[in-house]
Amino acid sequence: MSQHDTTADTVERDVMEYDVVTVGAGPSGLAFAIRLKQLNPEISVCVIEKASTIGAQIISGAVIEPGPLDALLPGWRDNPPPICVPAVKDEFWLLSKTGHTPLPIPPGMHNRGNFIVSLGAMCAWLAPQAEALGVEIYPGFAASETLHDADGTVVGVRIGDMGVAKDGSHKPGYTAGIDIRAKVTVLAEGARGHLTKRLVKQFKLDADSDPQCYSIGLKELWQVPEDRVEPGKIVHSFGWPADNQTYGGSFLYHLDKGRIALGYVSGLDYPDPEYKPWEAFQQWKNHPSVKPLLEGGSILSAGARAIACGGWQSLPKVEMPGALLIGDTAGLLNVPKIKGTHQAIRSGMLAAEHLAASQLAPQGFDAKLRASEAMAELKKVRNIKPGFKRGLWFGILNSAWETITAGLSPWTLKVKPDWSSLDKVGEHESPRRDYVNRDLAPRDRLQSVYYAATEHDEDQPVHLKVRDTSICVTRCVEEYDNPCTRFCPANVYEIVSDEAGKRLQINAANCVHCKTCDIKDPYEIIDWVTPEGGSGPNYQNL
Repeated sequence: MSQHDTTADTVERDVMEYDVVTVGAGPSGLAFAIRLKQLNPEISVCVIEKASTIGAQIISGAVIEPGPLDALLPGWRDNPPPICVPAVKDEFWLLSKTGHTPLPIPPGMHNRGNFIVSLGAMCAWLAPQAEALGVEIYPGFAASETLHDADGTVVGVRIGDMGVAKDGSHKPGYTAGIDIRAKVTVLAEGARGHLTKRLVKQFKLDADSDPQCYSIGLKELWQVPEDRVEPGKIVHSFGWPADNQTYGGSFLYHLDKGRIALGYVSGLDYPDPEYKPWEAFQQWKNHPSVKPLLEGGSILSAGARAIACGGWQSLPKVEMPGALLIGDTAGLLNVPKIKGTHQAIRSGMLAAEHLAASQLAPQGFDAKLRASEAMAELKKVRNIKPGFKRGLWFGILNSAWETITAGLSPWTLKVKPDWSSLDKVGEHESPRRDYVNRDLAPRDRLQSVYYAATEHDEDQPVHLKVRDTSICVTRCVEEYDNPCTRFCPANVYEIVSDEAGKRLQINAANCVHCKTCDIKDPYEIIDWVTPEGGSGPNYQNL
């Protein structure tokens, strides 16, 4: 049987068989495939990726700790990824509206010895190294559902059909998706993977953990005059434009060749129904400490992605019959460090080592991961992000305490789901935003979508499933003032009026696959599912 498929499938499908199928060609999926082939070249491994090319939908800060990569590919520094700049200088700012105050660097954010990379370019660099070991990698293959045998064990994935029209009919050139069957399925989908979301529910993998929580990260890559750039310089900030109740902060990384990577992160546990994460990012760019760096420059690429930041207490069980979860799919980001790539690589390698030693039996991987260095790292910082739910200054004091004690507090702060944190209109006093006039590009969210180079065939089924759109024009208008029209960074959701009255319009072609709507919707009625393979953003060096 296949997941969420209650009727017999009457379409004739090709079948491919492997020992292992990995869903997602990010750092965890590729590290897993490489390590498994290093350990046992006889195991057949397939990696599928929904993006049109490897790395095209990968977005991250990204400053990486090189230790796990050193262990995976000991000679990598002799042939580094295309964008790989040694970190040489850290700065940490507290922003007011008109200036900044330099602060001491928090212990977890010292970056000497680390590297600034484009994670998308790094994955594109990793892929041929996996292929050289015999891994088969298929970009443009979007897994639409998992396959199960009679007792529920995961036995592979089904690739979504190609050439289906918006009304469900078959267009000329229709091709049925193939079934990829495997002894083990490894989910490396990144934050809020749609297959993982279903499997967590089906196997009750989160029964003993707190809900996962998320932030939205917005990023742009700029080309500026080269004399403004200090390669290897890293600046993080907090404060303005975020208010005391909104978790937010920025990163500004100096690359080479006159390029600067910059971005803004907003916690999706914010309570203000009128908050606009994308607008907060644009406000930060126009701050007097940032704007002079960018004026006269141009955007090369832009994008957005959810970030799993629940940490230690939100880790679901990462094994189930026939399958494993690794990387950001499991939620291994170290929030205070603002780093997850080393954890993704580490977990992928650990999963490979477990499967190689267990004759491809997933059982026991959950215990192995929880006993590993990856989880020890997360346990030390488990209380830092939840502390900010009580406000900025409490969060800072709590962070200092947890750092001094190395996480040895006898308590663990609880985490609530982000969808439940939104106050209703009339019950929330929105802060005075104190925003500035801004003139740096992009002008609006649609222009930002242009820089994401996102592409979807307009005539395909809408991949954003709203289970009851009547709520959108009744309860949601009154209770939350349609927050989806503000938290989406790509202007996917609009409330429009026509002869029949108000209705929800979904501009699915704009979608950059960030998953924010699937996370923040206060009614939990939006489900993000994968569109046709190859659809979505095509990021350049994000």
